[in-house]
Amino acid sequence: MQTINWGIIGPGRIANKFVKGLAVAPGAVCLAVASRELSRAQAFAAEYGIAKAYGSYKELAADPQIDIVYIATPHPQHEAAALLCLEHGKAVLCEKPMAANLAQATRMATLAREKKLLLMEAVWTRTLPSTVKALELIAEGAIGEVRRLEASFAFNAPFNPEGRLFNPDAAGGALLDVGCYNLSLAHWVFGGEPSRVQAHMAIGESGVDEETSIQLSYPDGRSAQLFCAVRLSTKHDARVYGRSGYIELPSYWNGAQVVLNNTEGKQVFDLPYEATGYQFEAMEAMRCLREGLTESPLLPLDATLSVIKTMDGVRSACGLAYPFEKEV
Repeated sequence: MQTINWGIIGPGRIANKFVKGLAVAPGAVCLAVASRELSRAQAFAAEYGIAKAYGSYKELAADPQIDIVYIATPHPQHEAAALLCLEHGKAVLCEKPMAANLAQATRMATLAREKKLLLMEAVWTRTLPSTVKALELIAEGAIGEVRRLEASFAFNAPFNPEGRLFNPDAAGGALLDVGCYNLSLAHWVFGGEPSRVQAHMAIGESGVDEETSIQLSYPDGRSAQLFCAVRLSTKHDARVYGRSGYIELPSYWNGAQVVLNNTEGKQVFDLPYEATGYQFEAMEAMRCLREGLTESPLLPLDATLSVIKTMDGVRSACGLAYPFEKEV
């Protein structure tokens, strides 16, 4: 098996989960990590036994031994880091959402396609065995024609106006942090963009959406009801309803179970995984590299752009723009 050398940009909380998953991905080597503060990169490298630590993103992007870079910076910084890596001939796996808005994501996708390099959004949920199984059941017609999706992902975080989650300059708030999981699931289930987007946001004192409710309408009356929040807890469940049954996904964004209810009764599929589960997105990216693919069939760029377009539509409906967008 061809060994794939990884570099990591942004050694934060998500990068910790990713590198733990990468450790159980066959043929993967985490070779380098970069931060704008060299001491942070060195500490991360020491913790995980990574050979190289860089104090700038450019140094990592220019490293000839790196095959692919995982980008885990705050949302608005994804574009610059991805473009840098692509310009240096590196494949990119970019943490979700791939960009803060459609304009940024389009520039990233355009360059990747021009360079004929792999660019893949790291929506790790798509590659989890539970999601793969649920979508297989839907495709097989296990619940008949799909008519409705209900999904919620909300948690109650302590308010910290200095933290990324509540910082509008960092594109903080519920929609981009966890609402993207809901919208991505809707795209996978319905296979395209909604024909109508309705939304309501509760904007907090720091200027980010703390709660967001979304209603998506699709042709033929199909619909999705989605909710996300960062200062209110709910179950993290999803249900997909069809003409002849429904599928339950407990804790769907990181889940390990699928429950099928249809005319034949109830079936429970337990699909546990080792480590953090982030290995599956890495394995998909490496499969693409080994097969010479520049886009993942599971997470093609058009699908990523479609979801980000819908997120822009949600924000537009609620009058929410980030400070860096107003400056353009």
